[in-house]
Amino acid sequence: MKKQRIYLFDTTLRDGQQTPGIDFSVEDKIAISAMLDEFGLDYVEGGYPGANPTDTAFFAEKRTRRAKFVAFGMTKRAGVSASNDPGLAALVQAKSDAICFVAKSWDYHVRLALGCTNEENLEAIRASVETARSAGKEAMVDCEHFFDGYKANPDFALACAKTAYEAGARWVVLCDTNGGTQPSEVREVVKAVIAAGVPGENLGIHAHDDTGQAVANSLAAVDSGVRQIQGTLNGIGERCGNANLVTIIPTLMLKPAFADRFETGISADALAGISRLSRGFDEMLNRAPQAQAPFVGSSAFATKAGIHASALLKDPKTYEHVPPEAVGNHRRVMVSDQGGKANFIAELKRRGIEVLRDDNRLDTLISLVKEREAEGYAYEGADASFELLARRMLGSVPEFFNVTSFRCMVERRFDANGHLKTVSEAIVKVNIDGEERMSVAEGHGPVNALDIALRKDLGRYQAEIADMSLVDFKVRILNGGTEAVTRVLIESHDSTGARWWTVGVSDNIIDASFQALMDSIVFKLMKNREMAGLVAAE
Repeated sequence: MKKQRIYLFDTTLRDGQQTPGIDFSVEDKIAISAMLDEFGLDYVEGGYPGANPTDTAFFAEKRTRRAKFVAFGMTKRAGVSASNDPGLAALVQAKSDAICFVAKSWDYHVRLALGCTNEENLEAIRASVETARSAGKEAMVDCEHFFDGYKANPDFALACAKTAYEAGARWVVLCDTNGGTQPSEVREVVKAVIAAGVPGENLGIHAHDDTGQAVANSLAAVDSGVRQIQGTLNGIGERCGNANLVTIIPTLMLKPAFADRFETGISADALAGISRLSRGFDEMLNRAPQAQAPFVGSSAFATKAGIHASALLKDPKTYEHVPPEAVGNHRRVMVSDQGGKANFIAELKRRGIEVLRDDNRLDTLISLVKEREAEGYAYEGADASFELLARRMLGSVPEFFNVTSFRCMVERRFDANGHLKTVSEAIVKVNIDGEERMSVAEGHGPVNALDIALRKDLGRYQAEIADMSLVDFKVRILNGGTEAVTRVLIESHDSTGARWWTVGVSDNIIDASFQALMDSIVFKLMKNREMAGLVAAE
C-alpha cells in the first residue's frame, strides 16, 4: 500500500513568538529558520510582514532553501478592495513562497472583532486567496476558531472552509485557537468538513495545548483525513503552547499506527538529530531543556527501579517503546538507593567503565552511593558527580589542581553615591604543579563570586575551561532550621553542546556549592582528556 504524505508546517517564528518572555530578533529568526530548513520541514512560517519592523526586515529576502517560506497575515479588510488593502500588499510583496491568511470562521468573531457581515467575511477570504495566487504565491487559510465556530454555527464555519478551497487555497487549516477541543470532537468535525467537499489532502490542523491535548488532537485529525500539521519546536506558543512538532514527528515516523500508513519529508538520519535540535533550540532560548519531554528529554529513556534495569539489559523492548538512538537520545539506567547491581553495571558500562558483577569494588561503590544518598546526595540527577565518584573508586581521576583554601565575604555598605549595596567577594588559593595561585573575584552573590574566582586562574588548564559556563543552579533544603542540610545541583555546559550535572551537600550552602563547582570543573577536564585519548598520559 502506498503511503500518504503528511506535510509539516512550523510556526515557531510566528505563533511560537507569542510565548511570554520570547522575542526573536532578525538574527534569531535567521538562525532558527536555517535549523528548521536543514531538518527537513515542509513549511517555515516566518512571521507577519508589515506588522512590525523585525518581521518586515526578515521578509526582505527568502530565508529557506528547501522548505517553503511562509508569510502570515490577515485577509483583506471588509469594504476595501484587494488592490487597495495595504496589509495584503505587504504580504504579496514579501519574499515568501506562500501566504498563510488568518480568517475568521466563527460568526461571533466576525460580528465582534471585524464588525462586518458573514458574506463580507467570505468575500474577504475569496479575494485574498485569489490575489495571492495571482501573485504566484501558494495560498493557505488558517480558519481561526474553527472548532468553536463549527459548534456555534456549522453552516458558516463550513462555508469559510469551502470558500477558501474553492478560491484555490492549497491548504485550509482548521484551528483550535482556544485549545479546548477534545480528540473525539476533532475527528467528528474533520470528517464533516471532508463530507462538505474539502478534500483531506487540502486540510491542515493547528492545535493549541490548553488541555494538554494538542499532540493528540493533531494526530486525531490525521487519522480522520487531514494531511498537514502545524506546530512549533518544543511546543512553545501563547498560553499553554502549540502542538509540539518534536513529539509529533517521531510519533508519525516510529509508531506503526502512523508509520505504516504515512510518510513525511524528514529522513531517518534527520530524525536521529531531533534531540540535538530540541536541546539546541532551548539553548537559544536560554532555558533548561525539559527533562521529561517525550522522545528527546534526558529522562525519556531513564530507568530507576532495579528490576526494570535488569529487564532492560536482557531486552530493551521490555521498558522502551522505541529505540532511543532513533531520536538521537540514549538510555539512562539511573543509580540511586533504589537501584541494584544491574543499574550500576549498565550505567558504568555506558560511561566506558567495565566492572565484573562479582568485583568487590562494585559492592563498595553501591554501598557508598546508598550511604551518601542517605546524607542527601542525589546522583540520579548528578551524572557527572556519580561518574567522578565511580572512577575514583574503580580507576583513577587525575589530580589537576588542589584548592588549599577559599574564603567568601558578603558586605553591605553605602557606596560613594550614598546608595546601599551588597557586595560579595571570594578568595581562592589553588596549587597547580607545586605552585600556589591566589584569585580574587566579586560576583552577584557569594556562590557566583566563588565560581568566578575558582575559574579565574587555573594555569595550564585555564584555556580548557574557557568555553565552560554554569547554566543552572538549584538549592534544596533537606531539613528544617537555620542549621539545615543543603543540597546544591549545578548544571554546566560547553561549546561542544555537552551538558552535565554535579551535586554537593553540606550544612553550609557555600561549601555544598563549592563541592558541585569543583566536580563540574574536574569533570570537564577529565572529559577533555578522554575525548583526546590522553587519560592514560595524565
